[in-house]
Amino acid sequence: MLKHSLLLLIAIFLMAACGQRPSENLEVNLDDVDIGELQISSETMNDIIQNIASPIEVAAMISALNVPYSTHYLSDPESLSTNTTSFEMAFSLGALSADLGYLNMYEKTGTAVNYLSSINRLADALQIGQFFDFATIKRLATSSSDLDSLMFISVNSFNNMDDYLRETDRSNLSALMITGVWLEGLYLATQVAIQNSNEDLKAMIGEQKLILNDLLLILNNYSNEQA
Repeated sequence: MLKHSLLLLIAIFLMAACGQRPSENLEVNLDDVDIGELQISSETMNDIIQNIASPIEVAAMISALNVPYSTHYLSDPESLSTNTTSFEMAFSLGALSADLGYLNMYEKTGTAVNYLSSINRLADALQIGQFFDFATIKRLATSSSDLDSLMFISVNSFNNMDDYLRETDRSNLSALMITGVWLEGLYLATQVAIQNSNEDLKAMIGEQKLILNDLLLILNNYSNEQA
């Protein structure tokens, strides 16, 4: 159930704030959390989602600080499985998308291909693979000659998948995918902030408290749904 993801959201947020990487990458906690029912309109949800920074925006801010690239910040794409619930897969797809943005900004083309493959598998399993232009993104990622095009297609593919989920009454999966992007992006930002005392980055991290409240509002809307 989606309410289980609320515990994951809070737990990872606290671990990120402490600068500690969760030992089990992005696994949804299956403990029960009692959450009250709340209904919000699709228009309100759209407004909230639009205010969440894209994985490219977060990665671009990090890259601009000239902080050295680190694999320790990233999730392990090989640990993911499509033999899990749709909720878990949607969350993982979002988190890997944030990691892909980070890899793209640092032009780590070899590593990016592994993440692309995992994202592609998850997208296919969620029946949104038709919106993920795997061949084109892989070609651009391995050549690293046109970063702007790579960024545009990557973000466009993610947005198309998100739009389709909401248009086909699977907004619950859209919400988890967005949550995965946000959590992983926040984790990347906090780890960089530990190594680089930048006021703009600190301000961006502090602003995420407002986003956290919005995400909890969205997830709470689906707290009684089955995965």
